[in-house]
This record gives sequence, structure tokens and C-alpha cells, in this order.
Amino acid sequence: MKYTKKIFLFTVVFLAMYSCSAKKDTVVNRNYHALTTYFNILFNGEELFKDGIEGINKGFKDDWFEQLPIEPIVFDDRKIAAPKFNNSQPGGGFGFKKNNSTTSDESKEQTPFEKAEEKAVKAIQKHGMNINGLERNRQIDDAYLLLGKSRYYSQRFIPAIEAFNYVIANYPNASLIAETKIWRAKANIRMGNEEFAIETMNLLLVIKDSLEAIFPDEIKEQANTALAMAYVQSDSLQKAKKHLRLAARTQENNAQAARNMFVLGQMYAKENKKDSAAAVFNELITFKKVPHKYKIHANIELAKNVFNDSISSNILARLEKLIEDRENRPYLDQLYYQVGSLHEKNDSISLAIAYYNKSIQSKGAEDKQKSYTYENLGNLYFKNSEYKFASSYYDSVLSVSADDLSLRVRRVKRKHKNLASLIKFEEVVTINDSIVKIAAMSKDMQEAFFQNYINNLKKKDEDAAQMRLNQIAFSGSSSNSLQSVNRGKWYFYNSQSLGFGKTEFQKIWGNRKLEDNWRWSSNATFGASDKDTLVTPIKDTRYDLVSYLERIPKEKGQIDTLKLNRNEALYELGIIYKEQFKNKQLAIERLERVVTLNPRKNLVLPINWHLYQVYIGLGQVDKANIYKNIILTEYANTPFAQRIRNPDKKIEEDVKLNEIEVLYKAFYYLYKKGAYEEVVTSVNKLLPSISSSKLKPKFELLKAYAIGKHLGKETYKEVLEFISINYANTEEGKKAKEILNQLNK
Repeated sequence: MKYTKKIFLFTVVFLAMYSCSAKKDTVVNRNYHALTTYFNILFNGEELFKDGIEGINKGFKDDWFEQLPIEPIVFDDRKIAAPKFNNSQPGGGFGFKKNNSTTSDESKEQTPFEKAEEKAVKAIQKHGMNINGLERNRQIDDAYLLLGKSRYYSQRFIPAIEAFNYVIANYPNASLIAETKIWRAKANIRMGNEEFAIETMNLLLVIKDSLEAIFPDEIKEQANTALAMAYVQSDSLQKAKKHLRLAARTQENNAQAARNMFVLGQMYAKENKKDSAAAVFNELITFKKVPHKYKIHANIELAKNVFNDSISSNILARLEKLIEDRENRPYLDQLYYQVGSLHEKNDSISLAIAYYNKSIQSKGAEDKQKSYTYENLGNLYFKNSEYKFASSYYDSVLSVSADDLSLRVRRVKRKHKNLASLIKFEEVVTINDSIVKIAAMSKDMQEAFFQNYINNLKKKDEDAAQMRLNQIAFSGSSSNSLQSVNRGKWYFYNSQSLGFGKTEFQKIWGNRKLEDNWRWSSNATFGASDKDTLVTPIKDTRYDLVSYLERIPKEKGQIDTLKLNRNEALYELGIIYKEQFKNKQLAIERLERVVTLNPRKNLVLPINWHLYQVYIGLGQVDKANIYKNIILTEYANTPFAQRIRNPDKKIEEDVKLNEIEVLYKAFYYLYKKGAYEEVVTSVNKLLPSISSSKLKPKFELLKAYAIGKHLGKETYKEVLEFISINYANTEEGKKAKEILNQLNK
């Protein structure tokens, strides 16, 4: 019996040792290495790969305001690594590392994909059975596929393609050959070889169809998704839409199927095919077992693609229902925004503003969503000519979009910059009007005005101080036992609140006697501790009537300066409203008010010219004629009068831009040589042929410089004034105005 056990044990050990050999092609060897490859190594590698995919899905942040990428990952195109060839290993050219090798990179924490790659390499090195050019271990093709996929997600596309090519070349009948070809196509797409990817994927699908072979649904989905990726990269959007639709039919991978449908809907929306987009998003909403985020955003996209009022009301009701669902709290900022947008489209502006504000105030609201909400609020106030409010919202857009250099944000920045100038001039008008009005009052009226202001200011300060005391009286930490005992008692029974109140009172008012009119500074007293040292209370000029009266300008020169600055600001506002914001009514109001305020002489002509242009634009010829007649009678020899008598006809530009630039350089050379009269003559001849050219203001300014060199100062000023008014928004117009200001000093 003992001998039998020994023989049996010896046989088992011998068979185990015999089967460990990777050089012998026997049933025992093949099955042993297949089992140990999968259960000892490959299974763990696949689990690590799944962990990496899960990490990508959790970490990837979709930008729902842009078209989503079909594959939820973004690679850096600058980090494409070349393979490290090592031909000593089976299937050389894969960059294998020996197990005992150590590098500086290995000291870093490895990603799940790098660990999965190590497992795949270990399986190939330890259990590969390449005998006479044929691989006998049926798990090795799986190991190479895992190797390639891991390298794909590590953004090492060239080594990944090498691994996929090895499988395709050496295992043409492998069960995973179709999946390997799909992954090779995806790697080529990432390398910019989308044409090769399209060719191989179409070949794969066509050959299978011709052989009447049936792909599993999962493979069909992957192949069509890869084709859609390739067509998107090659800008063949019609074909991309076709394959996205085919990929979504199977729904083996619910998340990818939902994503494919969502991208398809976005493509239709981008082409302004709102009915097709709505059909896709409605279909996506009915999908079962898809990530909740796609259903929420499908509803939001539906709201963006409304094409009639009845659908709008239905979607509005649906969004309201989604808002009430507690499960949708993470999406409240987006849902509120979209409800506000629908109300805005329906001209329910007050409701739109209310929902936009709810969107901003939602817990966890994202910065990009806030930027769109702030922009919409700014646009609403801008349309309503409430420019200060609009400016504050545009400023909020820029504050939450500090790192965003998109065209949208740059436009908001320009609009905000223009509004800054407008608000500055409006403030100058408001402040100077107030000061001039107060300066014109009698002394008694001035005293009454400021005393009323001081009384209101004190009342506000007292209310604010009382509110702070009340907050302290009814709040605080329960860890303080004394505070806990006093909590809930009347203010004067709460020792902590009372002590704070005394300190705060003395800081503001000093020590006061208990008497009538205790607020007056003359009634301030000092305690016994202050007998030896006299401490003067700090004077609060905010409550001092005299300090206000002293600041009122009394000299005529000061008041005249305020009026001149106000008039200049009103004129600038008229130009801004007319040229930049196209608000003709406000432009008329500001400019006509300047006319009544006795403006400086140099403003009279441009004011009349701009009012003439505005009324002509509005079709109010009678009012336009009033200002036209002033220009023709009082400024008959100016370029403005000449323009009215002989209005320029639109002449097609018959000189190419580069030729115009050459001419400008030639004229400038003449100017530098001192041929001023020749410059003026040449520019005058050229101007009619470049009436629509962007370079026309440059020639006008050059002509003005030449006129300034050989004609009188007044003529020079007239030409500069013409340029500053007609080309106010150009650099040349601003330069002309700057020179004019210097000449008028």
C-alpha cells in the first residue's frame, strides 16, 4: 500500500513537471498552460482592465454644451509613444520588459492599464507555447488583445497596433479576431489613419455578410461605433449618422448605445433638423437600463430643439416634473436654466429671470452652466436698455469663465468693455448733474438736503447694528455653557449679548450721558478712568453736516468745468448708443439734451450731424431736415455739408487689398519726403474707388496729416473732426480725436 501511494505521488509530480514545459505540444501541456494562463494571470489582468475603464467612466466629465465625443475619453495628441523593440521575445516588437528589470518609471504609481499590461506580458512570456511557428496556448491571443487594449488606454497607440497586428497575423481563426480588428481600427483613428480604419471595418463587415456569417450583437455595435468615430474624424457626418444609428440598434452596451443616440441627436440639432433631433432624443428617453444622465440631458436637448408652441408647453411640463423629482437634484442648475430659456422664448421675461436666478443659486451649479445663465440674464437686461445690470452679469460671465477663450466668451468680453465706457459716462452725467443742482440751491436748502441725508444714513446704521446684536443674541455655539444658559432669553438678560452691545455702542458713539439728544457729538463724556487722560472721540465725517457743505463747489470755474465734462459725457453717450449699441432712441435723447445745455463750439457741428443721420435712419425726414438745414447754413464749407449735397454712392471696390496696401506705402513715402500737396491730391483721387475698403480710414488720416503740414490749423482740425466722427469706432478715428483734444487745449 505504501509503495502504491509513493508510485501515485511520483506519477503526479512527474506529470506536473512534464506539463510545465512550454516546449512540448501535448494535450496535457496545452491544457495546463491554458488553465494557468487564464486563472493565474489573465483573469487578474482583465479585472485590472475593467477597473481602469470604470475609473475613466467615473472621471470623464462631459461638456453637454458641446457635441460629445463618441468614445468618452480625450487623448493628448502630443503624447503618442513609439514602440521599444525587443526581438529576443516571441513575437518581437512589443516593448516587453523582463520581470527583473527596474527603471525609474517603475517607482511611480502604476495605472490599472499599466498593471493589466504587465499581466498580459507575464502571461505571454511565461505561458507562450510557440512551437514550430504555431502558438499552441489558446489563451495567448487573449493576452495579446489585453496587451493592445491596455496600451490603447495608456495612449501608446503604435505599440498597441503592433500587438493587434500580431494577433491578426498569427491567429486568423481566433474567436476574438473581429474584436481585435475593431481595436486596431480605433487605434488607427487615434493616430489619424481614419481612412485605413474605415477600409478595414467595411471589409470586415462586408466579408462577413458575403459569407452569411452572423456577428454577435456586441461586435456589430463595436464595429459600427468605430466606423462612426472614423467618419466623424474625416468630417463625413452623413455616414457617421448612419453608423451611429446602426450601432444603437443592438444595445448590448447600454451606456455606449445611449451615448451614440445622444451624439446622433446633437448632429441633427447642429444641422437645424429639429424634428429629427427631437425624434432621436424622444427615442433615447424611452430606452431602458441606460445611465440616468443621458435621459436628463435628452429632455434638456428636447427643450432646445422645440419647433412649435404645443410641443413647448408639453416639454415645459415635463421639465417641471423632473425638477420636482429629488433624484434629479444634481441637474437642477441645467433644468432651471432650460425652463428659463423656454419662458424667454415665450416672452415670459419675468418667469425667465426667476428661473435663471434659481439656476445660479442651485447647489453645486457648475461654472460653465453659470456662465450661460449669467450671459442670458445680461442679454435680457441689455435688450431692455438696462445697461448697468447687463454689465454686472457680463462681468459675472467673465469671472466664472476666466480660463475659457472661446468665441462666445470673447464676444461677452468685448460687450462688457463697451458697456464699461458707457457706464463711466453715465456716472459722470449723474454725478455732475447732482453736484450742479446742489450748487445752485440756497444755503438753507443745501443744509436741509444734507441733514435729511445724514438722518437717513444714521437710521440705516442703527438698524444694521441692531440686526447684528439680534443675530448674536439668538445664535452661537452650544459648547459654551454660559451662552447655552443665556440662549433664548431677552437681550438685556443675555450677559454675552449685553457685553458685546456695550462695546459696540462705545466704539460707535463713545461714552454718552443718559439724556435727550444723546447722539450729538457735543454731549460726549468720559468715564472716571479717563480723568487723567483726555481722549477725544473719533469724528465720523459721515454724520458731519459741515463736511458735506464744505465740499460743494462755489467757484464759477469749478461749476463750469463740471458742466463741460457732463456735456462731453452726454455727447460720448450719444455716439456710443448710435454706433455701438444701435439704440437710436437713447442716442437722440442724449444728443438733443446736449443741444439744450450750451455745449462747446466744437461739439455743435458733430451733434447736428449725428442727429441728422439718426433721424434719416429712422425715416423721420422732417426732423432730419432741421439738423440738415443747420449744417447747410451755419457750416456750409465743411465736409459734412458737402456730404449732404453730394451723398456718396456705393462704388464697388475695384482695387485689390494688396494693391491698396502698396498704394498706401507709396503715399506714405511721399508724405515722409514732404510732398504733402501731392499726397492730398493722390488720396482724393483714390478714395472714390475704395469706398468700401477697410483701409479707407488710413488714407483719410494720412491725408489729414498732409493737410496739417501745409494748410492752416483750422482746416486741419476740420478734417480731423470729420475722421473722428465718421470713423469713430476705428483706430484712426480715435487717433484723430486724440489729436483734436490736444489742439483744443
